[in-house]
Amino acid sequence: MSPPQHERIYGMRELTRILTLTPKRAGQLRRLDLLRGDSGYTFRDLLALRAASALLDAGASVRQIRTALTALRRQDPELQQPLTEVRLVLEGDRLVAQSDRVRFDPSTGQMVLALDSGGLEAAATATLATGLVRPLAPPVDQAETWFERASEWDGDPAQWEDAIDAYRRVVSIDPTYAAAWNNLGLLLHRMGRYDEAGTAYLSALDQDPQCCEAAYNLGSLHEDRGEIDDAIGDYRKALELSPDYADAHFNLAGALARNGRDGEAIKHWQRYLELDSGSPWARIARAHLEVVEPPDSPQ
Repeated sequence: MSPPQHERIYGMRELTRILTLTPKRAGQLRRLDLLRGDSGYTFRDLLALRAASALLDAGASVRQIRTALTALRRQDPELQQPLTEVRLVLEGDRLVAQSDRVRFDPSTGQMVLALDSGGLEAAATATLATGLVRPLAPPVDQAETWFERASEWDGDPAQWEDAIDAYRRVVSIDPTYAAAWNNLGLLLHRMGRYDEAGTAYLSALDQDPQCCEAAYNLGSLHEDRGEIDDAIGDYRKALELSPDYADAHFNLAGALARNGRDGEAIKHWQRYLELDSGSPWARIARAHLEVVEPPDSPQ
């Protein structure tokens, strides 16, 4: 019998990227009690957040959504997450529940089909690529063979346990293999096994102090744990090793802003836009720049 699969856990940093959250949208989702700080979020939570964001984009108000959710929960107390179990759409100036063939008022309607999660799952899976180290040459020995296999498996959540086993084989054969330590840490991190992930990231840096991906990933881990000062130090380390590391600029800016250091964050939002202005997350960087005051000019 195969071991149970661990559910992937997302941190606030990943939610911001996957859902392209602006400060305004994050505030709306908090008012809907869908965002709860830095605690872990499941894929089901992502579906609910995306559904709420889509309704807000369509013109629904926070009050309308709250009223509809309250009505649905009152109608069926067994609903765990109405936004993922019931399809809500905005028609005119009111919210209605919808199935394939009928539309009905949430206060009197019955349960309907779940949201299609394919697009979001693809977007969430795509974030796994951030921070990975990929092989640059064909395998030449046993460690490389296992590394290549792990690299084929680590993009599929259903094969993460196999990928973890393969990366562990690599480092058992060659304990100095920093890239394998880094990728092992990233998978453990994605699965919510934070202590093991931190050990793996540190092992990567011990074996290769120039591994900027491991420093970046360690920052992400500290951020997901709410250890913002440590995260800031890690992101700065990643940028010392690779000054044009766009994702490190993005995450450092976000961590500084969350720490109340908007003046320091500005230059990193700006640098991120210089490096990656066409990405979906450039919109987030621009939104942050619009709501912060630039530092005073020197006299």
